[in-house]
Amino acid sequence: MATRWGLCGAGKISHDFSVAMKTLPPGDHQIVVIASRSMERAKDFAKKHGIPKAYGSYEELANSTDIDIVYLGVLHTEHWRVGLLFLKAGKNVLCEKPFAMNSTQVKDLIAAAKKNNVFLMEAIWSRCFPVHAEVRRLLAEEAIGEVKLVKAYFGSPQLHISRSVEKELGGGALLDIGVYCLQFVLMVFNGERPESIQATGVLLDSGVDESVVVVMKFSRKRMAFCAFSIAARLPNDAVISGTKGSIKVLGPMHCPTTLVVNDKETEYPLPEPSLPLNFTNSTGLRYEAEEVRQCLLKGLKESPRMPLADSVLLTEIMDEIRKQVGVVFSQDSQ
Repeated sequence: MATRWGLCGAGKISHDFSVAMKTLPPGDHQIVVIASRSMERAKDFAKKHGIPKAYGSYEELANSTDIDIVYLGVLHTEHWRVGLLFLKAGKNVLCEKPFAMNSTQVKDLIAAAKKNNVFLMEAIWSRCFPVHAEVRRLLAEEAIGEVKLVKAYFGSPQLHISRSVEKELGGGALLDIGVYCLQFVLMVFNGERPESIQATGVLLDSGVDESVVVVMKFSRKRMAFCAFSIAARLPNDAVISGTKGSIKVLGPMHCPTTLVVNDKETEYPLPEPSLPLNFTNSTGLRYEAEEVRQCLLKGLKESPRMPLADSVLLTEIMDEIRKQVGVVFSQDSQ
């Protein structure tokens, strides 16, 4: 039986997700419905992607009986409210990153998933890429000895994009792209909580972070360094340095196709898209869709690749970084 998907939100990421789905066997995955707050947008989207059903409200999707999982692709300021709507309706949910605006909201979503006994995953698609799977395998067999330092960079000029710069839209480098650097560090250190976090950054006039540098110290004298910016392009790679060698994930590190282990390079090519994409390497969203399918087939309520505990820790670290850098959202006082 195919996994039946319901898409929530008819924006850019839902478009890319739908295109990625076309690279998977139709016997495994079907998008059966698209829901938008605008019926017109939903219908246009359905026509473009060959989706049989369109809804003009999220509530209709929440009440739908012919879906196995909801892909939540709305703006992250809405993840908490709309996510709770689906979870309370007993729906499995794959929620786009960042999971929510702060760790309080994330814990609310997780509590609702547990109460309703449904699957929930933050869509950190990076974790599902073959490159990341290989990184985890190499680390497990200590291929580069003991890890001493992890570096991750992500910079992308986005000051012209309103959702990146406006506080009301949950803007800033941290929640949009910094999250990828931090999740990579947590993956390398197996979801361990850092002993210390030091962050400094510069803000835009709107009060969101433009560029941030973070240094974290972990147990056993291990360190991590992250730099991210929405004002400038950075190398966008990630390097793990150990006592016996190094692992380098070439840019774009958040959706990588090239891995270099002690100077030996391996390519992991992606399938070509059938329609133009909005974001880099988006056919790689297929990996997270397949990860969700496998979890549902096994009856799991969370993904071992991106456990809910990792999402909580990730958001708690982001809360602390925002505190140090001075970014406050209205959601923080709710």
